[in-house]
Amino acid sequence: MKMRVINLIKRAAAVVLFAPAMALAAGAELHLDKAPVSTDPAALQHGAKLFVNYCLNCHSASFARYNTLEQIGLEEQEIRDNLMFTGERVGDLMKIAMRPAESKVWFGATPPDLTLVARQRASEFGSGADWLYTYLRQFYRDPNRPTGWNNVVFENVGMPHALWELQGQQVAKITENPDGTRTVNLELATPGKMSVEEYDKAVADLVSFLVWMGEPVAEKRKSIGAIVLIFLAGLFVLSYLLKKNYWKDIH
Repeated sequence: MKMRVINLIKRAAAVVLFAPAMALAAGAELHLDKAPVSTDPAALQHGAKLFVNYCLNCHSASFARYNTLEQIGLEEQEIRDNLMFTGERVGDLMKIAMRPAESKVWFGATPPDLTLVARQRASEFGSGADWLYTYLRQFYRDPNRPTGWNNVVFENVGMPHALWELQGQQVAKITENPDGTRTVNLELATPGKMSVEEYDKAVADLVSFLVWMGEPVAEKRKSIGAIVLIFLAGLFVLSYLLKKNYWKDIH
């Protein structure tokens, strides 16, 4: 009985020690493109426009308010006229009318809230922006899926390609590798309203907005942090000079 308990402890320890390594090995095959994240107000405003027109139908942003968009240079009347599709007051949360129980029946899973999606994916993949940027550009037609769409980054995803009119329709050429893995190459079969470069820029703006929405005060926090570090550096110099002057007669 004692040996059995010891063996169980050894197995549990092995799982704890090697699980992170196994997770890293499994995730190493996922290639993520570098997202050109911008803090330019024009890019963030364009991203906000794409978000409310294409994402806010199914995904909520229930931890953000419409008037927060004033921080990216939008006037209150501009928000009311162009971006408020689900609220009545500019201070309302960015919620949607679709009920979670109904959306789960339609899509197989409830579409997640997107307020903190960039930060959530960052905890899983190291860069939430890179994951989102790659994901939104890797949809392809798949007649075997209920929605008719699949995704290279998120295989068998339940979400349809909401931006397909802009990007067009991609098809996948799948190659089976000798080691059992698959290589998926995408080709644009039907062009969309945008060129490849224009679509990549639009996705970059949308991702920039999602990153900003997760922490609107990020730039202010960084500025305050820089000021604090400069202050501490100056305080250190003054403290050192004071200490040197105080002990000069002793040394």
